[in-house]
Amino acid sequence: MDSFKSAYVGIVGIPNVGKTTLLNKLVGQKIAIISPKPQTTRGKVLGIMQKKDMQVVFLDTPGFHKPKNKLGETMIKAVNETINEVDFLIMVVEPTDEIRNAELEIIEKSKNIPMILVINKADTVKKDMLLPVIDAYSKLREFLDIVPISAKCGDGLKLLEDVIAKNIFEGPMYYPEEMVTDQSEKQIVAEIIREKMLMLLDKEVPHGIAVEIVKMKEGKDLTSISANIYCEKDSHKGIIIGKGGETLKRIGALSRKDCENMLDTKVFLELWVKVKKDWRNSNFLMKEFGLLDNEN
Repeated sequence: MDSFKSAYVGIVGIPNVGKTTLLNKLVGQKIAIISPKPQTTRGKVLGIMQKKDMQVVFLDTPGFHKPKNKLGETMIKAVNETINEVDFLIMVVEPTDEIRNAELEIIEKSKNIPMILVINKADTVKKDMLLPVIDAYSKLREFLDIVPISAKCGDGLKLLEDVIAKNIFEGPMYYPEEMVTDQSEKQIVAEIIREKMLMLLDKEVPHGIAVEIVKMKEGKDLTSISANIYCEKDSHKGIIIGKGGETLKRIGALSRKDCENMLDTKVFLELWVKVKKDWRNSNFLMKEFGLLDNEN
């Protein structure tokens, strides 16, 4: 019988290159929220790819950027920690040979860590346009492999899985075989609500939002959930609620549908909007919202 293989693999890159879409595809189900807005992922998201003879524990990270507040600093800390605690990295980039400063910084920070380069959104360009991208990155460091994919369409994912399998070694099963993430149902529900707000709200409003699950009570045929939505300004509270409460109702309806699919039961969802001024610069409030661990 072949030996069992396992590894911890970090997924890194700048905002909006498709890291979380890739994580969800590799794991085989949606465990992390997706939005076209930058900085959607705020902390490390653990997802597990289970195969008959191997287990790969992925750590999806926030997009690497220049932080503007304490929340941003916490997000960058999560990236730095991941780089130093995994067996190897997957760096996700877009199909352009214009390498951004943040990407250069990621490569510099991880120069001693084995890395697979994934060129996402490869379906958006002609194949010959990938050659200068491969050439530009190849001049910066040696990669375990370079794999063009489309995470959204699924193109190239089988090849990427084969490359990952080729680069992991004999190891233990870190998590039970039925497990796909270490996130609690409460955490996932909070993120579902935040995802809908990222979808429905414009400009800076969604980035100043945190969601706290106050109550989650499971009954025989119904799960009751009460959640607080925190924003930073009174004007933002009005935008979130909307005229006649219509925006908040829309957020609730979309969130409830996803929660019912995840929990496989009917859901009663109650949402409250509150103002916590400048919470993104408050260690106390970030800990309260589960965005900062107690060691910070």
